[in-house]
Amino acid sequence: MRRKIPSTDTLIAFEAAARHLSFTQSAKELALTQSAVGRQVAALEEYVGTPLFNRFKRRISLTEAGEIYARRVRENLERIERDTLATMAHRSAGGILELAVIPTFATRWLIPRLPDFYANHENIVVNLTTRAAPFLFKDTPFDAAVHFGDPIWPGSVSKYLFGEKITAVCSPNLLAGRTHLEPADITSLTLLHQSARPEAWRQWLALAGVRDVDGMKGQRYELFSMLVEAAKAGLGVALVPKFLVNQELKSKELVRPFDLSIPSDKGYYLVYPEKKQGSP
Repeated sequence: MRRKIPSTDTLIAFEAAARHLSFTQSAKELALTQSAVGRQVAALEEYVGTPLFNRFKRRISLTEAGEIYARRVRENLERIERDTLATMAHRSAGGILELAVIPTFATRWLIPRLPDFYANHENIVVNLTTRAAPFLFKDTPFDAAVHFGDPIWPGSVSKYLFGEKITAVCSPNLLAGRTHLEPADITSLTLLHQSARPEAWRQWLALAGVRDVDGMKGQRYELFSMLVEAAKAGLGVALVPKFLVNQELKSKELVRPFDLSIPSDKGYYLVYPEKKQGSP
């Protein structure tokens, strides 16, 4: 059965016209004449059986149906383009690896290591997209994901990468010349929190034996990268995985005012669908 799909050229002309709201600008982008774009759009309207544009003397606007259709056409054209580029990449010996990653892990740990990876795997392209929560691989373009938590991901294989230790860091300016604080000194500092780990400071305070301190009080940041920048700016003391701030600790932009760290019972995992177990 023949599919009810207009020609690709017609859809491309319509998407451009819907984006620019101008046949003239669309024609310039597509290297066509204005009349050619107009004919393509008119042919599409006839094909779908409904007006997609309101036409005025010197301007056009999308109808309600046109606005909905334009959004969906744009999404599908972009998807087709991505799939085409991915297929073209398979002409090489490597291909494309679509990887879902935790935002701060990607920016502060993974990306700095990619030059070494590419030096050894020049035919592979790694595309990174941030995803913080588990998902179903079959509903996404991803080949694998880097996940923090437990090794439980239905229908997938989990490979342990490494664990983490949470440590307190702050700007050296907050210490007023001191190099070390006692846990009880935490009462004079503002606590900085990562939103997804609201109990971290409570755990640290309990482990340190510090009481009468509200472990939930203080500023909250969605990402560890934000938390690190807040600590560098002198806004307070933050609890972060130590491996994410090694560079700042080395450069003395951040210091560890306390020796105490919290070991985590969770870890970082490389996760991929069971059907890809044999994929190199």
